[in-house]
Amino acid sequence: MQFDAAVLHRVGRPLAIERVTLGPLRPHDVLVRVRASSVCHTDVEVAEGQLAYPLPIVLGHEAAGTVERTGSAVSRVVTGDHVVLSWNPNCGNCFYCDLDQPILCEQYLRHGPRGTQFDGDARLSLDGRPLHHLMFIASFAEYCVVSEHGAVPVPVELPFDRACLLGCGVMTGVGGVLNIAHPPYGATVAVLGCGAVGLSAVQGARLAGAERIVALDIRADKLELARRLGATHTFAVGTEPLVEAIKALTQGRGADVVIEAAGTAESLRLSVELTRPGGQVVWLGKVAVGQDVPFRWGALMGEKRITRSSYGGARPARDFPMLARAYLDGRLKLDELISRRIALADINAAFAALKRGEVIRTVIEFPV
Repeated sequence: MQFDAAVLHRVGRPLAIERVTLGPLRPHDVLVRVRASSVCHTDVEVAEGQLAYPLPIVLGHEAAGTVERTGSAVSRVVTGDHVVLSWNPNCGNCFYCDLDQPILCEQYLRHGPRGTQFDGDARLSLDGRPLHHLMFIASFAEYCVVSEHGAVPVPVELPFDRACLLGCGVMTGVGGVLNIAHPPYGATVAVLGCGAVGLSAVQGARLAGAERIVALDIRADKLELARRLGATHTFAVGTEPLVEAIKALTQGRGADVVIEAAGTAESLRLSVELTRPGGQVVWLGKVAVGQDVPFRWGALMGEKRITRSSYGGARPARDFPMLARAYLDGRLKLDELISRRIALADINAAFAALKRGEVIRTVIEFPV
């Protein structure tokens, strides 16, 4: 079958809407008709060459849709299911999967950088030449193919434009608090960076029962949104003495938990300065893989615990339905994260808006 997809041919150049071809489904494949796919910073990083992937490639990894067809061995989903897609399929039986660390699955890490499907082969082609898949999904397209482990059923009541947000940014932020930091009830949680991940971490802190939720960002509009989503205090980065401000809220100790979601060297350094002795730091943001980040040694002392998390400790089969139910019950806010809704043809404008910091999430909607 053939369908439209946004293809990156060269780093630094606009994506092109192309008619691509899908080959036969393999036994464990799930063909998903994409109904909504949101634009994440990771997509932009690949387009700009900050994150290296083979080209040409179909981008997109934060998506939801309906199961169109399944391979002969698929048992987890059936045709017609509403699904959120996960970019972390895992084999379940390698060294790391046996240690309950599916984010480090050896098959996942082996094939991911090659831009293939989970079995190491491509499914898409353009003019007879293979196309690569971003993060086993490639959802900037009318259809995509994923491993059955990457398609997680969610309630049909959940609108697709909100469902797609669960697949990356919301999962990472909420999970970074609930699955990784585990703040005690009544804790002080500080969140550095109020993009989609940071705003989701604010909500994770609220769901965890934090007493004080402190949001920090350089933009006043994002701080205002953080308050709407549960922040009890907000501070503008660069205009206030932040360490002193956090200590003033905590009897001079510092935050129990600091979630770093800005992805800059400055915010990584600040995260450990804001944390109390014995506190927990969770790094969700990232800088270039070759970049050095220096720290003041004294800020790392005091039995502080630092954890890097790429996906908020996600167990998609468990967590996506939980997040969906939290939204449907009114406990998790997703509508506020959507800044714009666009068609696939407007993808390059969406990338530019995200780079300028104008949006939280732009959602590509596909016609029924």
